[in-house]
Amino acid sequence: MGGIIKIRELGFQWETLDPFMFCAFHQDNFPKGESNFGPAKELLKDRFLGNDFQKKDGWRMYHGKNIPGFPYHPHAGFETVTLVEEGFADHSDSLGAKGRFGEGDVQWMTAGKGVLHSEMFPLLNQDKPNPLLLFQIWLNLPRKSKKVEPHYKMLWSEEIPIVSIEDAQGLKTKVKIIAGEFNNTKAITTTPDSWAADENNNVNIWRISMPANAEFELPKATDEAHRMLFFYEGESINADGFEIPSAHSLQLDASESLKIKNGNKNAEFLLLNGKPIGEPVVQQGPFVANTRPEIQDIISEFQQTQFGGWPWPEAEQVHAEDKGRFAKHADGKVEKP
Repeated sequence: MGGIIKIRELGFQWETLDPFMFCAFHQDNFPKGESNFGPAKELLKDRFLGNDFQKKDGWRMYHGKNIPGFPYHPHAGFETVTLVEEGFADHSDSLGAKGRFGEGDVQWMTAGKGVLHSEMFPLLNQDKPNPLLLFQIWLNLPRKSKKVEPHYKMLWSEEIPIVSIEDAQGLKTKVKIIAGEFNNTKAITTTPDSWAADENNNVNIWRISMPANAEFELPKATDEAHRMLFFYEGESINADGFEIPSAHSLQLDASESLKIKNGNKNAEFLLLNGKPIGEPVVQQGPFVANTRPEIQDIISEFQQTQFGGWPWPEAEQVHAEDKGRFAKHADGKVEKP
């Protein structure tokens, strides 16, 4: 029992292991919004707009200048898995697809051979604050899938399975299964070209919520899997003989189970587990390939085609307030939760 290999302090971008590339953690206490879904102009003073990551007053504009978020930018050669646990994200892309998701929804996007997309955080509440809690996980694609057509899939919160495990004290730990399987409950099917689509690759993405003083045993996985547990909110936990404060990651031996005893506050975790792809990785910014010449080919393709160009009127594209949560795909299909 046990199996902690390494403990690290968490930063803005969380270090991960193959097949994952990294995880970005966004927690912002955004103010009330204006009619354009951005903050009041006076609140934007003394910010480095276009590259605002300082978390002044408890929030960041990121690369947005009027609306917080990430105006259109390219991706190729991997996937983004975006968990919006609180607040909303507006997606638009070069295929003409768009959507709004949040309050527990997950977007699974396969960038494949290349796509432009924007991810803006509209401040929909005009009479109260707009808190945001969002994770974006970069999951690599194997060589055979790096040139597939880009597309995305929505995992609506109402459909994502959550399993409760009760300890000897009657305290219930909840496991939200975004990918993989837990306690004989399987996640929604991922995109077809994903490394996670093959159950043999043992890709698991879970959000784990423990009440104060609860106990929970993280089950073992396959010997060959890489496993990381991110303890991002709470007071402290005791695991494998270590007293670990919040804002730390645990690199684990996936072949061993891990007993966790929570401290005096509710605790929140993200678990990433998966068999490594085991191929060379060459990354340049938002482009991922297996070799340097392949990266140069992607850059050349982007310079020549802009991956289809940007079909939307704004770089910081957001959707009408009355849209609610929805997804419109490149083929014109519209879905709602």
